[in-house]
Amino acid sequence: MKLITAIIQPDRLDHVREALIQADITRITVSRVTGHGRQEDIDIYRGQKIAPNLIPKIRLDIAVNNEFVEITVDTIINAASHDVGEIGDGKIFITPLEECIRIRTRERGGKAI
Repeated sequence: MKLITAIIQPDRLDHVREALIQADITRITVSRVTGHGRQEDIDIYRGQKIAPNLIPKIRLDIAVNNEFVEITVDTIINAASHDVGEIGDGKIFITPLEECIRIRTRERGGKAI
């Protein structure tokens, strides 16, 4: 089991969500977050460097069984990227998921996902 975390631009959320549904991946968690990466604009105000502003982003958390990892990642990449390959299209993190438990039925592991 893996936990896939994707940080994407807010305007791509509907595209990614629809693409995931088409790929039969329907269980996702969506959060609004802020941050900055390479698209940082360092401003200079009165000779002092000012920290870059935080930019609104969307965070997707998707728990998947191992056989769905590549399908999920490819789907997110294809749906989240802009045609021109803009800086700030986002990132995807894949981390091992030690355990998953469905509270209602107490199922564990891949069945709980």
